[in-house]
Amino acid sequence: MSSPTRVLIIEDEPPLRMALEDALKAEGFSVSSAADGESGLRRALEDGPDVILLDLMLPKRDGFSVLKALREDRLSSAVIILSARGEELDRIQGFEYGADDYVVKPFSTDELLLRIRAVLRRSQGRTPGVDPSARQRIGDAEVDFESYTLLRGGKRHGLSRRELELLQFFLEHEGEVLERARILRQVWGLEAYPSTRTVDTHVLKLRKKLEPEPDQPRHILTIHGVGYRFER
Repeated sequence: MSSPTRVLIIEDEPPLRMALEDALKAEGFSVSSAADGESGLRRALEDGPDVILLDLMLPKRDGFSVLKALREDRLSSAVIILSARGEELDRIQGFEYGADDYVVKPFSTDELLLRIRAVLRRSQGRTPGVDPSARQRIGDAEVDFESYTLLRGGKRHGLSRRELELLQFFLEHEGEVLERARILRQVWGLEAYPSTRTVDTHVLKLRKKLEPEPDQPRHILTIHGVGYRFER
């Protein structure tokens, strides 16, 4: 029998935190919680939950700072931001820092449950064409998916989970012209998103680590007005 999915709620409003705990436990999830950013980050790194529900406006340490620290530590938990801040810039920043979804308050329990199950399917159910445990050679660089690193020219670079997922998607579709909207849907799992800037931002980060000359890329090529094409 498989163990229940573990969810960590980092939310400072007691009524919402307790309501979420009750609703998720009723659905069979194993639930823990924290009321501020510092304790939430500590618990996330200690427990490694499957899903983290993260408020942005937290005492002691704000949600963006928590999310950034989680991804810098290579924590693979799916993160869903829960926030009253629904502006486009906030949503873009959340995804650029590594969020898997962004839910604007107020929201229904049913909607949240659907989104939790969706991020779990994306994080656990992919059947990639590239073995993530293998090392991949790209030009003069070697990517180690298991250790989240890229080695080029004797220098080792750390890769975020999202950078690895993006690179993996490129490897699976080598030679194809990939539209930005398709990349968002396949890598970020978003059916509709207000901006494709987050794709461009992650491509720039990857190029700096992968390409000998990032301004004249040989592997991740821009197809103007469309998106990108990947070549080994």
